[in-house]
Amino acid sequence: MSTTQTRVKRERPKAIRLSDAAAARIAQIITDANGAYAGVRVGVTNGGCAGMAYTMDYADAPQAFEEVVEDKGVKVFIDPKAILFLIGTEMDFVQEKFGARFVFNNPNQTAACGCGESVSITPAKVD
Repeated sequence: MSTTQTRVKRERPKAIRLSDAAAARIAQIITDANGAYAGVRVGVTNGGCAGMAYTMDYADAPQAFEEVVEDKGVKVFIDPKAILFLIGTEMDFVQEKFGARFVFNNPNQTAACGCGESVSITPAKVD
């Protein structure tokens, strides 16, 4: 590369994207907490009949080595052990007749149990 050329820095893809509904719900949770939380922490854990389950918790600050994704005005803190399992995932919030919940639309998910509480996920292939 010659000295007259400049490198164009390409934005790194986000590990997770939020739907408008998910971003609105997280923003509402943060507002209702009167500043006690900065966002939500997302991860995966071993367990359930399909092998893994998504985890969510309130987050007041990033922990060591966490990825922080800002999308649609809210922050999602991602457990470093979960990054490869979540790449390409869209987090949504759905309201149904008898309740509401966050849903993970994950292209790395290969199976789910009947109740929807646990999933099988393969790590994303990173080029």
